[in-house]
Amino acid sequence: MSVATSPLNLFSFTGRIQILHLTWFAFFLTFVVWFNHAPLLVSIRDTFGLNDQQIKILLILNVALTIPARIIIGMLVDRFGPRIVYSSLLFLSSIVCFYFASANDFQTLALARFLLGIVGAGFVIGIRMIGEWFPARQVGLAQGIYAGWGNFGSAAAAVVLPSLALVFGGEQGWRYAIACTGIITLAYAFLFYRNVRDAPEGSTYFKPNKTGGLEVTSRGDFFFYLVMNVPLYLALGVLAWKLQVLGLLTPTAVQMINAGLVAVYLYQSWSIYQVNADIFVKSVPQIYQYRFKQVAILSLAYFVTFGSELAVVSMLPLFLMETYELSQVSAGLMAAPFGLIVLFARPMGGWASDRFGRKFTLTAVMLGLAVGYFLMSRINSEWSFPLTIATIVCCALFVHLGTGSVFAIVPLVQRRLTGQIAGIAGAYGNAGGVIFLTVLSIVTPQIFFLVIAGTAIVTLLAVLFLDEPEGSMVEVLPDGTVQMIEIT
Repeated sequence: MSVATSPLNLFSFTGRIQILHLTWFAFFLTFVVWFNHAPLLVSIRDTFGLNDQQIKILLILNVALTIPARIIIGMLVDRFGPRIVYSSLLFLSSIVCFYFASANDFQTLALARFLLGIVGAGFVIGIRMIGEWFPARQVGLAQGIYAGWGNFGSAAAAVVLPSLALVFGGEQGWRYAIACTGIITLAYAFLFYRNVRDAPEGSTYFKPNKTGGLEVTSRGDFFFYLVMNVPLYLALGVLAWKLQVLGLLTPTAVQMINAGLVAVYLYQSWSIYQVNADIFVKSVPQIYQYRFKQVAILSLAYFVTFGSELAVVSMLPLFLMETYELSQVSAGLMAAPFGLIVLFARPMGGWASDRFGRKFTLTAVMLGLAVGYFLMSRINSEWSFPLTIATIVCCALFVHLGTGSVFAIVPLVQRRLTGQIAGIAGAYGNAGGVIFLTVLSIVTPQIFFLVIAGTAIVTLLAVLFLDEPEGSMVEVLPDGTVQMIEIT
């Protein structure tokens, strides 16, 4: 039986399965570190005497750097390979983790949480790694396992760290619990570096021809790319505005940040032009072309799937608590399925894409997601608990199926650019979380759910223009030899 058709034996710890296990656990640790503060916020608040505004600031800063970081990490992984980049990210994040654990004032806490936002970019690295090691007919399931199991790191942190803080005891127990996550991550950085390869033996790890921006293959795609970058900068501008509202930034500081964002956008646009200047002189042969619309549609799909996941996980317990007048514990338990089913639903989204077709699966998921969020908008105190929980589970199922189906396609667009494409799509996911939470701050939860449903419908229309990956993609070896990579 060939590699492409043999089943995944997840109990194997050799070859590509070993790489899958090592990589999803690296992602798992990045999520533990990224969200290691969340379950300990009460202890942190008491230690520093923080008010509600300062806690909100910490939560916002924790995701602020992730948007640009996913773009940058995507470029680095394509250039230097997952082995070096993932190991380096784990190493650096462990150092910042120690810095957060040893903080003595709010300013240090805020800076550490801001810097730790970069660890959220680890997701992008594994997408390239798994894409290298698994054939097209299994890459969706493998990506789903990688992302779904790794994403569980935030839930694991919520379960384990409060108990670990109690074991250490005292008012400073939270510091030792967080430091432990740094120690484990530091050790794993060396273990990961020692035990993985960028690609299977005998395979070529294709790198971009130039660095500084994503390579596109037509003039129209060049301008499309520039337009697609604008929403990411707008999301960063929204974050700056929210920090102003919370009192951390002055209006003058926000104006300076916005001016800086414009300057960075212009500089990035110039870098993208330098990378792609040749397309304005001569046409790229058809055999080497790919369509940037694939990247744009997948980014929009991740905006609504992962973006809504980030937003809903943040607000759902409070929404249920206020709707049914529940205790905090009861509301948390009632909301928990929305995040927990990622363990099997995201791999299922990848498997369905491999099995039934990638465009068909993503189309069906977007339709289900729109219906799911419409039903969520109808939840009120007259609904029974079983009906509400069933609605939450069904909606969450389509959300996680969607994230899995998006990244079942990403590695099949253009192999040597997978890191950058994953970075753009991943950044759109984080931007979605920022935008949807901003919407929530100015409308009712019912309207919030309807806005997500409407965005899903728009995305559904866009997915109709997605090209089903089929045939082969073309890559060129350093010696000029053309290599065909099967994607069906």
